[in-house]
Amino acid sequence: MGRGLTLLLLPLALLAAPARAEGGTAAAEEVQIEVLHLPEACSPKSKKGDLLNAHYDGFLASDGSKFYCSRTQNEGHPKWFVLGVGQVIKGLDIAMMNMCPGEKRKVTIPPSLAYGQQGYAQGKIPPNATLIFEIELYAVNKGPRSVEAFNQIDKDGDKKLSELEISQYLKEEFARDGKKRHPSAHDEILADIFKKNDHDGDGFISAKEYNVYQHDEL
Repeated sequence: MGRGLTLLLLPLALLAAPARAEGGTAAAEEVQIEVLHLPEACSPKSKKGDLLNAHYDGFLASDGSKFYCSRTQNEGHPKWFVLGVGQVIKGLDIAMMNMCPGEKRKVTIPPSLAYGQQGYAQGKIPPNATLIFEIELYAVNKGPRSVEAFNQIDKDGDKKLSELEISQYLKEEFARDGKKRHPSAHDEILADIFKKNDHDGDGFISAKEYNVYQHDEL
């Protein structure tokens, strides 16, 4: 879980959408999915909470103009994000469910599942815009806040993470990835973790506080 450490407990510097779809979605407005390529071995299939790696281009349905291309950002590397938790617009969360590595899709997303009546001026998306995305999925990994990850840290099995348990986990991860860090890095990260996750201030991170994806197993 080397890469999982950063994604597990620290803020995700990923594709967080700056706006969300407005409420009152009409039942008739759904995401339209066209599968462009499906690998013979289509496994694993993506589900809520999985960590995905993908490239995609975004177009306005009205005139076909491109407003987004992941290949022009981050030195052309595919985007990492967690599926189904609002890190992308709702339409993309829906469109990329049950998708496998190597699969390509073309999806059409109505305004109510994209940027709604307000649009997104910074992204050159006008109000009430229907969006089209061409998506290529590269990887489906277990999400950073999975049940397995929680149980790995929760050494005493009491369904809450103490400062000592997380401290030990950080030390193990630091030793595993072998990167040089400032001596203060451990304490700074530990403090940041509790600041952002210990919502009730009781000195523990409960299963509910940790597990933002609300797995029933916890």
